[in-house]
Amino acid sequence: MSSIASKTYESVAPMKVAFLGLGVMGFPMAGHLARAGHSVTVYNRSPAKAQAWLAEFGGSAKATPREAATGADIVFSCVGNDDDLRAVTLGADGAFAGMAPGAVFVDHTTASADVARELYGAAKNLGLAFVDAPVSGGQAGAQNGLLTVMCGGDAAAFEKAQPAAMAFSRAFTLLGASGAGQLAKMVNQICIAGLVQGLAEAIAFGQKAGLDMKQVLDVIGKGAAQSWQLDNRGKTMVADQFDFGFAVDWMRKDLGLVLDEAKRNGARLPVTALVDQFYADVQAMGGNRLDTSSLIKRLK
Repeated sequence: MSSIASKTYESVAPMKVAFLGLGVMGFPMAGHLARAGHSVTVYNRSPAKAQAWLAEFGGSAKATPREAATGADIVFSCVGNDDDLRAVTLGADGAFAGMAPGAVFVDHTTASADVARELYGAAKNLGLAFVDAPVSGGQAGAQNGLLTVMCGGDAAAFEKAQPAAMAFSRAFTLLGASGAGQLAKMVNQICIAGLVQGLAEAIAFGQKAGLDMKQVLDVIGKGAAQSWQLDNRGKTMVADQFDFGFAVDWMRKDLGLVLDEAKRNGARLPVTALVDQFYADVQAMGGNRLDTSSLIKRLK
């Protein structure tokens, strides 16, 4: 069975692209690029994942980011954190060393705004363009090709990348200068942290009150309490199912970026800081790889 859902792709001129990082997000994102008719070269730190991708989608794989990026019009990446991103872009084997002047690097990692600005500057010095473009929509969004992408960078680079990136996107939007994409993703994670904690408390309360919570969620989901989290995670929280989705470890990484940025800009985030500590409790319970909705486990 394919790792990606079928999708009708917009008709765009085929491009030569590279994709660095074939994790739960990158693997299907790169797959949609291939299915949309682009020539895709991939790189992954563990070669077995790259071989699995080739078996499903064709294309080619290279041993270093530099080799994968050579000759590409656009280089996409989706790796773990700031250090991983520097590792695939900078240095003798980094993608920047293989890219031709005028090529665009589009990074889908959720990373700091600082590293986005740092790499934007490094790329510019080499005649390259860098767009920070973190995504929302989770693994399902990547598999369905329906991610929401928040971008920061120069308009010309954004416009060059957008037609290809729509292969895996529902929306691909420029929100400002370098770093704006990462800052927008932080806003997204602040919203989610509060929503999931509120949903967890509501479900735990309803269960203790003896209500049929599946029925209650159906009812309140038609009113002002409706949200993506309620629609997609409510029933699984009631059923105590958490072995899917966006891992607690990754959410804590993201909230760490948020809280660091808030220290710099003076924003007050009392609820976000509290929920971050609640996620630390879930980690202490062994829930590192569980979905973020596992916050409810603290309340059982």
